[in-house]
Amino acid sequence: MCGIVGYIARKQNPNSLKLGIEALKRLEYRGYDSAGFAFWDESKKDIFCQKAVGRIAALEEKANGAVNAAALAANPLILHTRWATHGGVTESNAHPHFDCQNNIYLVHNGIVENYKELKEMLQKEGHQLHSETDTEVIAHLVEKFFQGNLEEAVRKALPLVKGSYGIAVIAKKDPNKLVAARLSSPLLLGLGENEYFIASDPSAIIAHTNKVIYLDDGEIVTITPDNFSILKEKKPEEIEWKLEDAQKGGYPHFMLKEIMEEPEAIENSIKGRLLVEEGMAKLGGLQEVMTRLRNTKRMLFTACGTAFYASLVGRYMLEEYAGIPVEADIASEFRYRKPIIDENTVLLCVSQSGETADTLAALKEMKMKGVLTMSVVNVVGSTIARETDAGVYNHIGPEIGVASTKAFISQLTIMALLTLLLGRQRNLSLIKGQRIAQDIMALPEKARIILAQEAPKIKAIAEKYYKHNNFIFLGRKYNYPIALEGALKLKEIAYIHAEGYASGEMKHGPIALADENLPFVFIVPQDSVYEKVISNLQEVKARKAPVIAIATEGDEKIKELVDDVIYIPKTSEMLTPILAAIPLHLFAYHMGVLRGCDVDKPRNLAKSVTVE
Repeated sequence: MCGIVGYIARKQNPNSLKLGIEALKRLEYRGYDSAGFAFWDESKKDIFCQKAVGRIAALEEKANGAVNAAALAANPLILHTRWATHGGVTESNAHPHFDCQNNIYLVHNGIVENYKELKEMLQKEGHQLHSETDTEVIAHLVEKFFQGNLEEAVRKALPLVKGSYGIAVIAKKDPNKLVAARLSSPLLLGLGENEYFIASDPSAIIAHTNKVIYLDDGEIVTITPDNFSILKEKKPEEIEWKLEDAQKGGYPHFMLKEIMEEPEAIENSIKGRLLVEEGMAKLGGLQEVMTRLRNTKRMLFTACGTAFYASLVGRYMLEEYAGIPVEADIASEFRYRKPIIDENTVLLCVSQSGETADTLAALKEMKMKGVLTMSVVNVVGSTIARETDAGVYNHIGPEIGVASTKAFISQLTIMALLTLLLGRQRNLSLIKGQRIAQDIMALPEKARIILAQEAPKIKAIAEKYYKHNNFIFLGRKYNYPIALEGALKLKEIAYIHAEGYASGEMKHGPIALADENLPFVFIVPQDSVYEKVISNLQEVKARKAPVIAIATEGDEKIKELVDDVIYIPKTSEMLTPILAAIPLHLFAYHMGVLRGCDVDKPRNLAKSVTVE
């Protein structure tokens, strides 16, 4: 949720502070409410610290007025964006935090679950704490153990901390050193040319290096201008996307860029994986567990937010075409259940970031019980990707917009591939498999048709409805989860109260709200439940409610029943959610823009939810 950047170079870099702030700006999409930095100022033999509430621009402005030219060679340097959890949005609660002697300066992502007990202990020992945060206690714990060697003090302090952390620490009395550590919060070491970076997200440092080492839980890295050391030797990996992937590319917002990249996201998800002639899919990340998958009798899907809705669609796919019983659970609830499992149970975790705290907690619980664990993850080297036994990467590049769009489309596409793979292992015929594979192969072009032909119409519909403050989205079977997704996007992006329902549930309560002031969005493709959804739609129209329909191209009947219609091309029923979600993403985007919302960084939200 928060962002960390750290920097240390072999030679003094007069632009290091500017470099650090630019890197921090690339983490703005994660969501934050304040920012700060601290660095060793060689000219003054002291650590300079600056904080500001609000955007990084406010911090930059303060820094320009306070930092003299001689101090610009900040080395080492730590920076942070904070999203408030413990304590309000104030400068004193912003990071970095420091100890009683202004020696230890520390930035932290995560949560200290036992901070009250630690705070009481430290206060009894004479420590003076000045913020409302849980993070400050870590700085004082490091102070407690500091005897001139920073990494030794960090090593002794961290076992007292319960919870999660990604930290970067510097010390005035051990100045040419940067120490970082992680536990259940992402952190990586970037290896540049005569310089090193610490970051919570690769997008922060991709402009400078693509060679990274992902820290594992419990690892501490000590970095000096000349070298680094980790508790165990690790080989660097390469980030597979480029700097331009994390830029807007001429679009006004990342969200719009990423919606327009949804056809490409489908292509990248199926590239090298779809075997049309064989009616099969080949997922390289699952090859080593194929025998165990063949014996699978039950699957458990767990995820949060949009990824959970992708899991719900996957449940419909796998049960219908692979004949495997599937349960899909919200990770924050699943981890507290006691599901009935055996040696033929498989857990699938779905997460764009690969760092979602609740999903990771559920994963660890199931691993401990001996369940085969798999993942669908976008970020290579992320914790969930490394912790699972096998997995599939989305390979769609970075998703910067906080609200997931192209990653959701990719997750749905991979669910279709997984269905094809497991279905053909079982009773799915060659002919049916080939037909599904052909339809999957046609999806990118059909997605482009939606964006080319329907985009102007979707914007016009948004202009018609953007002043409404309540919406209901309805769908059946495969498109019930898409109703949930459409409603969630409207909440996230336009701050509109919206509810998603299975359309069969409408008469069990929501229809009481139907009147001329409440728009309904029906997802009503021509599929096996078309007539049922039409019946629900007519009941709403009878109560004079405005209706927007997502319908199949060529369905002229629908025009007579609704106020507005957005068409999607015909495809097989199990793939309609992939196409139906695209106009809903675009609708939410335009609604948010028209209402003056920050569509890339919605209020109170974070891209990677790394605390429970």
